[in-house]
Amino acid sequence: MGSPELRTELENFLKNLNIEYVTVEHPEVFTVEEMMPHVEHLSGAITKNLFLRDKKKKCLWLVSARHDRQVNLNDLAKKLGVGSGNLRFADEATMLEKLKVGQGCATALALFCDRDQSVKLVLDADLANGGHQRVYFHPMTNAATMGLKPDDLLRFLTETGHEPILQSFD
Repeated sequence: MGSPELRTELENFLKNLNIEYVTVEHPEVFTVEEMMPHVEHLSGAITKNLFLRDKKKKCLWLVSARHDRQVNLNDLAKKLGVGSGNLRFADEATMLEKLKVGQGCATALALFCDRDQSVKLVLDADLANGGHQRVYFHPMTNAATMGLKPDDLLRFLTETGHEPILQSFD
């Protein structure tokens, strides 16, 4: 699942920013558990991503956290000021409209498709400040995993107009 054309666009976007990345090709995966055998040899932080909506305000949120973190939606909703119980998983149609990817492919790298910056990013603070060699996400497809240095990830997000909300999930 995913788009080879959008992956090429993403790679070109990163090259234009002089951002180096490494990519591991693997079979399509839909869960972190399925992905781990293909990426456990990598040095850095593997991510999991949740595409959410705020029930009341209709805001869209992308949460990128280390794969081994627990993300409690009620606690997160309180921290984001949207009220406990108000965060829900967004539907795939919204994901396709905003990020141009389907289920299993929504990651921080897909934010370069969110041209109107309507999706807010909540980034696990450990991904930015944890001293990881690289941080890994799917690059517009769940048949590959791409790693960027944390500083390059933050620069990518700034270039796309998505200043992350850093959040601790430990």
